[in-house]
Amino acid sequence: LIKKINSVIAFLANNLCNLTILTLLYEIKLKKHLNYKVIDMNIEQNLLNLARQAAKNAYAPYSKFCVGAAILGKNGNYYYGCNVENISYPNGTCAETGAIAAMVSNGERHIEKILIYADSQTLITPCGACLQRIAEFADNSTQILLADKSGIKKNVSLTDLFPCSFKEF
Repeated sequence: LIKKINSVIAFLANNLCNLTILTLLYEIKLKKHLNYKVIDMNIEQNLLNLARQAAKNAYAPYSKFCVGAAILGKNGNYYYGCNVENISYPNGTCAETGAIAAMVSNGERHIEKILIYADSQTLITPCGACLQRIAEFADNSTQILLADKSGIKKNVSLTDLFPCSFKEF
């Protein structure tokens, strides 16, 4: 049965690249019906699709600047989040924070890759606080992908963006 399910999922993922499929697989994993990890030859495209979808759900009534972030955990699962603004400006949260919270709340503690997507023509990088949050769960091999409306534009390391992160207390 698992072999048949895997072949159907592979066919759908390769031919449809539909976010709905990834969402369904994620829900199946959460419900523990199957011990299944989303396996796709194009991890970066999966991250981009999830981050774009998350950005569509962003709550940004003040800035109108929607951001989505998607993480691939060491366990092979995907996690995502969006920015959530608040009328009291400092109380909003960044997309990266939401994705990291989703990852941690599901028991994962390591970021393999993280993609940050802005619904704009310009690339953005994580803010300083989010870079430190990423550093908490990353290592030197963690990839940070930056994307805009036209797709993934840059692949950088954490040390490229944040050479002096706090690693000791």
